[in-house]
Amino acid sequence: MDWPLLQEVPEDDRRRVLAAARLRRFARGEVVFHEGDPGDTLHLISKGRVAVRVTTPLGDTATLAILGAGAFFGELALVSTETHRSSSVVALEKTETLSVSLEDFENLQRAHPSVGRFLIAILAAQIRRLSDQVLDALYVGADQRVLRRLSELAAIYAAPDDTVIPLTQEDLATLAGTSRATVNRVLGEAEKDGLVSISRMKIHVLDPATLERRARG
Repeated sequence: MDWPLLQEVPEDDRRRVLAAARLRRFARGEVVFHEGDPGDTLHLISKGRVAVRVTTPLGDTATLAILGAGAFFGELALVSTETHRSSSVVALEKTETLSVSLEDFENLQRAHPSVGRFLIAILAAQIRRLSDQVLDALYVGADQRVLRRLSELAAIYAAPDDTVIPLTQEDLATLAGTSRATVNRVLGEAEKDGLVSISRMKIHVLDPATLERRARG
């Protein structure tokens, strides 16, 4: 498995951390951890996809991110022993992760101090992702945000023959920080332009290249 987010980490340190990781398997719909649980492990996704979700003040469930192979979650567990999970993570399909516990990471870091660069790379990648989200929320219109999230999902679910995103319009709305009505309208326009095809709880991406150009334009 290639880990694009860890390319800045020296190969020896990356290999040491991955060797200390434990393989975890999750069935479709299985919860990896719940919001509020004690946090003690970082997860690196080697196979499958997960949804990161939170409970809103009104009691609704909002999807914050969809993550696929090569991504990670739960990174704050390697920072503090007092960490509690700020969100729930659920497997959207059969999923495998490599989990690194705080205890194992600290032992590894004591033996090889340079391994700390692994954690720095993880946290830096997360800061970049969150900064991009803030900029989107402040300076990008709702319609454009919908297209951007849709294009990102198309990359996560990319397939040679038929790229199918098995998510609801409500999921896409919370990912884009807008209403379901806006998502419905934007998807309708994209369908008329031949970019997507909509079916029950699925979005078929027909022209990912044009979708990406439009999302970034």
